[in-house]
Amino acid sequence: MTAAAILELEGLTKDFPVGRNRRLRAVDDVSLAIAPGETLGIVGESGCGKTTLGRLAVRLIAPSAGTIRFEGRDISTLDEAAMRPLRQAMQIIFQDPYSSLNPRLNVERIIAEPLENFGMKRREIGPRVAELLTTVGLPADAAGRYPHAFSGGQRQRISIARALALNPKLLVCDEAVSALDVSVQAQILNLLADLRAELGLSLLFISHNLAVVRYLCHRIAVMYLGRIVELADTAALFAAPQHHYTAALLKAVPEPDPRDRSTSPPVEGDLPSPIDPPPGCVFHTRCPRAEARCRTEPPVLAPARNGGLVRCHFPVGALP
Repeated sequence: MTAAAILELEGLTKDFPVGRNRRLRAVDDVSLAIAPGETLGIVGESGCGKTTLGRLAVRLIAPSAGTIRFEGRDISTLDEAAMRPLRQAMQIIFQDPYSSLNPRLNVERIIAEPLENFGMKRREIGPRVAELLTTVGLPADAAGRYPHAFSGGQRQRISIARALALNPKLLVCDEAVSALDVSVQAQILNLLADLRAELGLSLLFISHNLAVVRYLCHRIAVMYLGRIVELADTAALFAAPQHHYTAALLKAVPEPDPRDRSTSPPVEGDLPSPIDPPPGCVFHTRCPRAEARCRTEPPVLAPARNGGLVRCHFPVGALP
């Protein structure tokens, strides 16, 4: 347990029933901690459990096993009535700015909803909405307009304003820039970085884009089939990845060189079914370093040479 952590996940597991007697383990024994003011990135291919982990972190869904602590308090099994006061302190920004805003409400009503739900007086709501619009870089007259009048980047700014309305301490950003053009992504990332510094926010930033998490995140956790396979400071992970999955993802990051037209796939082979994962190391079916031990013995998350943690019997750079 990390004493200074705002959020701690310990042995977190989430199963979903599939048919009568089968289950899909979307998150498998995940332990993480986020410090105040820190941004922790979660990366991995689609279907690795990133979004489920983010929803667990703010208790939008309940875990099957494990512990979630927010500011030291175990919230793993709290009912909705007990969770309600904590909702102010933890908010989520969703991937699609086109579907996450109610098209029937104007911007003022969209941002005002959480304020009304938590009892702010009506005369205070208008000034608070105006303040939030300024905070996210939108003009005051945006309050009277409807979502269809805005671009994708502007809609995501509205979503951020709504998430900030109750002065949260933790924001979960679930692929919050993936639906935006590259230039707009940069603007939203800069906004999030500024808000983190100004408001002391902690961010759990979920993305499949390593270039994005490199820019924003202090540390990065790499997920594969529901498991954390590597966790390290951002600079260390990019300089010396320890897991072969991480190395493959990094190799596939496009280089800013117009002469480089390579299109390496992130990882060779198909992602195994999360309903029936491989025995041993779940990555062994796609790993270039896999040996007999990998097919039978699950590796544990252990200290790595780059100062982080890695779940691998034969990390990158290890002797044969």
